[in-house]
Amino acid sequence: MTTKNPKDEKPRTTLIKFDGVTKIYKGDFSALENINLEIQTGEFVSIVGKSGAGKSTLFKIIYAEETPTSGNILFEGESLDAFAKSKIFLHRRKIGTVFQDFKLLPNKTAFENVAYALEAAGVAKEEILENVPQALDVVGLGNKMEKFPHQLSAGEQQRVSFARALIQKPIVIVADEPTGNLDPISSWDIIRLMLKINEMGTTIILSSHDKYVVDKINKRVVILEDGKIIGDCPIGKYKLENTK
Repeated sequence: MTTKNPKDEKPRTTLIKFDGVTKIYKGDFSALENINLEIQTGEFVSIVGKSGAGKSTLFKIIYAEETPTSGNILFEGESLDAFAKSKIFLHRRKIGTVFQDFKLLPNKTAFENVAYALEAAGVAKEEILENVPQALDVVGLGNKMEKFPHQLSAGEQQRVSFARALIQKPIVIVADEPTGNLDPISSWDIIRLMLKINEMGTTIILSSHDKYVVDKINKRVVILEDGKIIGDCPIGKYKLENTK
């Protein structure tokens, strides 16, 4: 499993672009309203807002689990509307996902949980045996590959989730409240892990309602409220505003 060297970083380009995206569910509930947002390759962006602000819907549209009611979303310059349904899986392979509740398979070891996605994609056994230990090493669990989820702490289980997200070498990782079930010490470990992965060249989009987490990351922050973007703070500005 190869990683990028930050010293060899290419000029940033627009990876994801929301162009006037609105999402309305049944009952005329507007989850997102006229979202205009660009995320660059290699960026770390935190999406913040109260429950119901639209964070999860935004992520689902990036992952092509939901489609906009109006407007358009482009990924690497290509409209997701142009993707045939049979090709959506190719788009999703470029996106690693991490969730609050880990979503690990309880009857599989850490190694097997990470390997599962590669096995499903038909990757050769030799490649799996080489890449899975490397991914677990990146998240600091190289010595716990044979442990089952119940034998790991919550923080360690979330690290397995990040290894699983990394294993297919995604362009971007979408992390939905990854510290939501963790104590402060484990949360800080996950913060450092996300920053490390970002430094390796992977774009990170984080959803969080935890001010402590967002402040510690100290990167760009996009603020959602009632489905609208009400703020887009560059590095340091969000933290500064919250200390006034």
